[in-house]
Amino acid sequence: MKLNERSMAHYATSDSPTDCTGYLYKRGVKHTAYQKRWFVLKGNLLFYFEEQGNREPVGVVVLEGCTIELCHSKEEHAFCVRFNGTGSRSYILAAESQEEMECWVKALSRASFDYMRLVVRELERQLELMQKTSIRRKSGRHRGRSRAVSRTKLEHSRPSELSNGIVHPEDSNLETHTRVSGSAIPSPLPPPLPPRRRGAVWVNGASSASMPVSLESPVCPGTFCFSKLHEWYGKEIEELRKAWQKEHRSENKWPKYYF
Repeated sequence: MKLNERSMAHYATSDSPTDCTGYLYKRGVKHTAYQKRWFVLKGNLLFYFEEQGNREPVGVVVLEGCTIELCHSKEEHAFCVRFNGTGSRSYILAAESQEEMECWVKALSRASFDYMRLVVRELERQLELMQKTSIRRKSGRHRGRSRAVSRTKLEHSRPSELSNGIVHPEDSNLETHTRVSGSAIPSPLPPPLPPRRRGAVWVNGASSASMPVSLESPVCPGTFCFSKLHEWYGKEIEELRKAWQKEHRSENKWPKYYF
């Protein structure tokens, strides 16, 4: 892999953001002694300098197709950047503390494009799942609102309970009435039928039907107002009671003969 040295040196010392920086001890290839170098991580490129502030890096490591592993070494807090394949070089590095080693291992493990590709795929999967969940919630809310609106329209269009406590016989929405009253009720029944009319009563040779009493119901036969029905039938019973009392008094006027 060919790299432009000037371009790499300019990118290494530019003001572009860095992922991790600090001193590490690098083990040489020919000389196995550890040398202290200044490392700069930018994306998937790991630059190292002889000293901090130098304008040109000593070398660069492209972190693609590699694994970050802990290794056994005479230096403490050592780890290895190992590349797959025969003849590939491995870089053994060591940090000054355990915290610095963990920080560098995490940063180097996340520097490759393979890792970024996995992260992007996972984020896309989560985004797709969130969108599906949001669509399901919106559809569920829409169905719930539609049911609530239709239920409200049904309740307002035909009242299930009148002021006198009688349920309309044509109203089949017993669930609404049960919810309003708080108790289960049987099927609604029509109002009671009026009592049968008695025959004509004769008072002093005249029929009570000829008396100027209004026996016509002022209430519509189809009405369900119990108070009006009670008032009207009460008047009729009162008139019949007066007629009976009058007849009884007339019978008591005749003298009694005992044989």
